[in-house]
Amino acid sequence: MTEGRPAAKEYPGERISVSFETRRCLHAAECVRGLPEVFDTAARPWVRPDGAAAEQVAEVVRRCPSGALQYRAADGAGEAPDRPTTVVHSPAGQLVVRGDLRVESAEGTRAETRAVLCGCAASDLQPYCDHSGPCGED
Repeated sequence: MTEGRPAAKEYPGERISVSFETRRCLHAAECVRGLPEVFDTAARPWVRPDGAAAEQVAEVVRRCPSGALQYRAADGAGEAPDRPTTVVHSPAGQLVVRGDLRVESAEGTRAETRAVLCGCAASDLQPYCDHSGPCGED
């Protein structure tokens, strides 16, 4: 098994860098509600990691349920996984998972700390939810 991760757009900052994987985004908007001075979809670039303290940016990135947003501190530290791992079955049928995860897909095995997995098998991004099936409808 290989550790695979599709290309994500990197937004470097002095104290923290943020990466964003567009196809994983489920538009929960935790980022833009949490720190609009950092996450502003009307601005370019839309992510400005130096717009707030690194700890605040990390805290808001951890709110992203899908894992589309990730961070790395200037010292190289990334997100620590939740312990214990939790799995929540959403009313729509998605599985919202947080913890020390290894997710297998056609692209290989990915280390994750957060993911929203498809519960209806209709996603084109299996095993991740991409809102294309009934489990992605809220």
